[in-house]
Amino acid sequence: MESYLVISALGTDRPGLVEALSETIVESGCNINESRMAVLGGEFAVIMLLSGNWNSVAKIEQALPNLEEKLQLKIHGKRTEPRTSTDHLIPYAVEVVCLDHSGIVCDIADFFYRRSINIEDVYSSTYPAPHTGARMFTLHMTVGIPSDTAIAALRGEFMDFCDDRNLDAMLAPVK
Repeated sequence: MESYLVISALGTDRPGLVEALSETIVESGCNINESRMAVLGGEFAVIMLLSGNWNSVAKIEQALPNLEEKLQLKIHGKRTEPRTSTDHLIPYAVEVVCLDHSGIVCDIADFFYRRSINIEDVYSSTYPAPHTGARMFTLHMTVGIPSDTAIAALRGEFMDFCDDRNLDAMLAPVK
């Protein structure tokens, strides 16, 4: 029977961190099922879902304190279970571009929360607009929409919501 462990790590970015983390995971006998990694400012951040037999997961758990010290990262591990079935959810992509200002992510998250729609994945960033240099914001999100939801009505509500906030947006099925 497989066991699952989620690990997160955060620390100053430098070459070799991904190699050292993945080497320790392989040596323990675990597999990386899913991962997200990014450099944010000068910091490296990663979150991974690992799987393996009970002994392999226990081995990586015991290795984390030494790995944390060796790599100068803050590492946290938590046992978890496989995700429950999402067969009743339809994955949709949300794309938003606008002038950067405070509260955009909060407002969009609240829109989906109030409709009991789960946010599965989020990526956002800022960049200078061509020619003007104005600070722009872009958001890419994946949401799981229950299959019994009236998509046309939801899309209309979302577009009205975005128009009210001067957000250029799109809601489309993930292909």
